[in-house]
Amino acid sequence: MPSGRGVLAAQYFLYFGVMGMYLPFFNLYCYKLGFSGWQIGALSASRSVTLILFSIFWGVLADRFQSRRGIYVACNFISAALWGLFLLTADFFWMWTATILHGIFYAPLIAFLEAFAMEALGRDKKRYGRMRAWGSLAFILVVLALGRGIDAYGVKIIVSLIFAGGWAQALVSLGFPRTAAPAQRPKAGDWRQLVTGRVAIFQICAFLMLVSHGAYYTFFSIHLAKLGYGTFFIGASWAVAVAAEILAMISSERIFKRWRYETVLIVSFAVAVLRWGGLWSSDSAVVLLMLQLTHAVTYGTFHMASILYMDHLAPPQSKTLGQVVNNAVSYGLGLMAGFFLSGALFQKIGAHNLFALSGGIALLGGMIFAAYSLTHRPLTKQKG
Repeated sequence: MPSGRGVLAAQYFLYFGVMGMYLPFFNLYCYKLGFSGWQIGALSASRSVTLILFSIFWGVLADRFQSRRGIYVACNFISAALWGLFLLTADFFWMWTATILHGIFYAPLIAFLEAFAMEALGRDKKRYGRMRAWGSLAFILVVLALGRGIDAYGVKIIVSLIFAGGWAQALVSLGFPRTAAPAQRPKAGDWRQLVTGRVAIFQICAFLMLVSHGAYYTFFSIHLAKLGYGTFFIGASWAVAVAAEILAMISSERIFKRWRYETVLIVSFAVAVLRWGGLWSSDSAVVLLMLQLTHAVTYGTFHMASILYMDHLAPPQSKTLGQVVNNAVSYGLGLMAGFFLSGALFQKIGAHNLFALSGGIALLGGMIFAAYSLTHRPLTKQKG
């Protein structure tokens, strides 16, 4: 692997290793502190709002001044330092403040990383999943290890571990490759080339897909704990999901040689409807683990197709902004809405009914995207 791609793989490994600490266990940590469902949802949603606003800000700045690498490195170091605020308090207000401050500088990291990956892969874009699989591998290793570690030392250890992981990622970012500036510098109005009917429909549907994931990312671990499952099972269930995701990602080249981006996205929506419906209808350990296998499609193929689809749609001089917009609308605005919705309804209707609602939202997004795709010409030959 060339050195530039090696650093990218390391960054994916560390970024999603930290995510493996945060996603399954941080909300559980807040729950153990005694925070209400509304407070947990508010923390998650506030993080998403911050990511939306500042990922776009940093993306415009990076494309305008060709400073993507410098911003990426600086934001890594500042966000790592700001996470230390969580070591100092267990009060909701101060944790909310720390969430916003950390999010301001954490916001552009994943979108910039995706843009770097598209540039580094060049003509091999269909191999994106193989590079991204390093992140999934880190996630699965972390959740398996933390399941046992939390049983032994308590859920509070994740705050310190995330702090250490953030600093590791920041240090590795110093080796990030310098990329050549595009032949044509971006102009003030270049972003308008992203405002097309195809982009708008895709972003609306991606937004709905991520709204449907809000209940899962916010309350799945808590749901399992309330059902009586231990932290090892909780960690193992997340690990099963990510193992399935890895299999999808290492198969990315074959997937996208055989099927168009639109086809992969439609199938991902359909499987999401089945997944959330299954969580609504069953509490069986076997069924829950089997449903986690569908993460290969609802996240794995959906995520890969989204990155590649947006890279295809964005003009050459606005690739960073294209990935930032995609990340902000889906993983930012979509998850924010999902977090707020699930946080507001969790104590009123319970987790089972939240998952039923998630299925309906995914169905709506899939129907809109399928209807548009069937009535409009597909993309020209896929790149990479």
